[in-house]
Amino acid sequence: VSKLSNSSFEAEFLQTHNAYRRQHGAPPLTINKNLCRSSQEWAEHLLSIRTLMHSNGEYGENVYYAWSSANKRLTGREAVESWYSEIKDYNFSRPGFSSKTGHFTQVVWKDTNEVGVGLATDGNTTFVVGQYLPAGNISNAGYFERNVLPAGSKVDFKSTPSGESGMCMDIILIELKV
Repeated sequence: VSKLSNSSFEAEFLQTHNAYRRQHGAPPLTINKNLCRSSQEWAEHLLSIRTLMHSNGEYGENVYYAWSSANKRLTGREAVESWYSEIKDYNFSRPGFSSKTGHFTQVVWKDTNEVGVGLATDGNTTFVVGQYLPAGNISNAGYFERNVLPAGSKVDFKSTPSGESGMCMDIILIELKV
């Protein structure tokens, strides 16, 4: 197992989240190193079992899988763009949870303020895990209306953390012997 430092992946992952969140009136996320550790461990586990599934922790979680016959390295945008693309199936006039839109709603969930990211790849198969605090997708009455705002929503943020510091990303390259 070799580690390649890749703070550019993490920075793009964070910037892509925050660009989408800004469109929906949600404050920017900052990196949480404990969530990064947990996300990384889960991404490595998913790669080892070759299965896309949730860890069922005490945080919000998005998972992403990509495979290519060519040795390809993802940027930090692909997973977040994939999750956000579920907006096409979200009905803002009937807010609520759906398995078809849960990744999108977690990305823009207004009350979430921290994220961690993990990425594990063998060169062809890649798993990306994003973990969020506080967790989104809470189905209590009124939560989706308050946290998943339509694009163009304006909210005044008194303090806007840059979110660019405290990077914790390492890419794990695992050689699988078959």
